[in-house]
Amino acid sequence: MALAQHLPALQVILPLISAPLAILFRRAGPAFLIVTAAAWLSFAIAIALFLQVDASGLISYPMGNWQPPWGIEYRLDRLNSFMLVLVSGMAAIVLPYARGSIEREIPHESHYMFYAMLGLCLTGLLGIVITGDAFNLFVFLEVSSLSTYVLIAMGRDRRALTAAYQYLIMGSIGATFIVIGIGFLYLMTGTLNLADMVPRVAVIESSRPGLAALAFISVGVSLKVALFPLHQWLPNAYTYAPSSVSAFLAATATKVALYALIRFYFTVFGDNFVFGKLPLPEFMLILSLFAMLFANAIAIFQDNLKRLFAYSSVGQIGYITLGLSFDSVHGVGASIMHLFNHGVAKGAIFLLIGGAVARMTTRQAAPPAPTFERIAGLSKAMPLTCFGVVLGGLSLIGVPGTAGFVSKWYLVLAAMEKGQWWLVGAILVSSLLAVAYVWRFVEAAYFRAPPAGRETGKEAPFALLIPGWLLILATLWFGLDTSFTAGAALDAAQQLVHSGN
Repeated sequence: MALAQHLPALQVILPLISAPLAILFRRAGPAFLIVTAAAWLSFAIAIALFLQVDASGLISYPMGNWQPPWGIEYRLDRLNSFMLVLVSGMAAIVLPYARGSIEREIPHESHYMFYAMLGLCLTGLLGIVITGDAFNLFVFLEVSSLSTYVLIAMGRDRRALTAAYQYLIMGSIGATFIVIGIGFLYLMTGTLNLADMVPRVAVIESSRPGLAALAFISVGVSLKVALFPLHQWLPNAYTYAPSSVSAFLAATATKVALYALIRFYFTVFGDNFVFGKLPLPEFMLILSLFAMLFANAIAIFQDNLKRLFAYSSVGQIGYITLGLSFDSVHGVGASIMHLFNHGVAKGAIFLLIGGAVARMTTRQAAPPAPTFERIAGLSKAMPLTCFGVVLGGLSLIGVPGTAGFVSKWYLVLAAMEKGQWWLVGAILVSSLLAVAYVWRFVEAAYFRAPPAGRETGKEAPFALLIPGWLLILATLWFGLDTSFTAGAALDAAQQLVHSGN
């Protein structure tokens, strides 16, 4: 029982400790075992915390016996306990995959460093989600960001360095905006505890410093979210990062940033102010439509498969922010659902693409780009890989029977509740654009002849295939049984909407 009381702290401490231990051993094998064990233990703890919140409600864990608001508090409710399951679960699946994929993508002498950075990235993302302290949130954001820059730069393609540098610049600007916004809040409220901040923000929210804090945090977090048009760092980062890094970031990084945006909008400032007294809903609606339509349209014309699905991620983020703009239980619930459903589907797609890249790669050369010319006729050589990518693509489209359909259905319900039938048409058009880019993969992999000289009959290694298919099966499962995803998301939305200032 004593250990159970400290699960919130262990959630972050275990991956945090694993990173320096991986560095101390300086060998790939021990580093892999340590960080993977920490990830799986964190996943088990996340499930236990989710069940605990489900049974008894809010969990408050003061750090170092300093009671909030004076000390740092870890605070768990329905929303962030749900997010912990996504982040830790993706790490637990990606790490076993990474052991096989980085053999072909990262020099062997850097493997222990890769595991250490992934452990730090996991620490930062889990910390952002679980902390109840505004400055602590910023610190964990920087921990995850700095480790992410290193992970992206580890790719053998020289363009990975440029992608990491571009992300570093954009991420640093975003972080600066966030810490300025948090500074304004601290100066005006005298506290950094998010729960303690709520009644104090209600007094100063309409003041110039309060509005400045909201503006700085909105822009800063939107850069981390890659909300259109602040998405310029994302396509290169996902395209040139090692396959396991692309999958982990696509499934978690932008999702955690979106969580931070939801937390500030609905908990700290309160949706009655953010969406009721400011023109933010209309502004967010316009940006969401641009993301859904233009980013998906740009994806259709990409020749690199990883880049195509990177632009797809920008479009899918548009669905999430569209749901937030409705400021309703169904709209916010759809957003939270899509955070999870898209994370699982997109993680699966990038893992499976990484398996295809692994078969094209030699240990001495940089991994070749998965262009449509290279993947022509790939279904004959890698039927399980290609079928998995198609199923993941069906979830991005929102085909019934997949997780993506569930969240899009609730998004449509939210639009109809608001009487905005034209938005139902916009969601349908953006889904048709998703059909177009998924069809490009189907046409190349199933209906084109393979390029001359390519070996046939070699499926992806099972160590790379199984993690991707586990996520595909999860996508299908959550498309049929919505008790976990829809139940948790709608409960969280019920707690968030009109419950703040």
